[in-house]
Amino acid sequence: MSSNAPLRVGLTGGIASGKSMVADLFAARGVPVIDTDVIAREVVQPGEPALQDIEREFGRDVLDADGRLDRRRLRELIFADDAKRTALEAILHPRIRDAAILQSVMAGGEYQVIVVPLLVESPMRQFMDRILVVDCSEEAQLERLRKRDTESEEQARRIIAAQASREERLAIADDIIDNDGPKDEAENQVERLHRLYLRLAGKRKHAR
Repeated sequence: MSSNAPLRVGLTGGIASGKSMVADLFAARGVPVIDTDVIAREVVQPGEPALQDIEREFGRDVLDADGRLDRRRLRELIFADDAKRTALEAILHPRIRDAAILQSVMAGGEYQVIVVPLLVESPMRQFMDRILVVDCSEEAQLERLRKRDTESEEQARRIIAAQASREERLAIADDIIDNDGPKDEAENQVERLHRLYLRLAGKRKHAR
């Protein structure tokens, strides 16, 4: 990674682990945050080529009456069939990666946080200088996922099982935030890492 670029911290974690909350805590400290989940929603808006490719691949059933992506229907399809999930990733991931890299180049900052839920499986790992994993127990994931998305326990477990395992995420981590506890504990960990990343970014700048 070029020393002329800001330090890039890849933020990842399992579904419903608290990635968005942690990203918001960094953003509150003035850190540029690039969220590939946000980008993923943008690239499938009506009229976007990705949505047209999804309709061709999966059929009109994955669109609602207004021609927008029916996320729940699509999620049911891809988490029940690995081949369908792979096909969707082939449509979306290159577009998301290109948009994230462009946003990173434009964002500046001493360091950046780039949120990539599937970072373990993604070639975007090579784009990061450091990897931060938001970690929590599977029981906490299940509870949050069922509360947030009103998923059945069966579907929630299927979604979790389709992602990289907790052990695989922790294996690539440079830093870990334990998010099994209350929000103020997560905030203390973010503050500690914020100071660390500023120090690392400063050393990087002085080494140029």
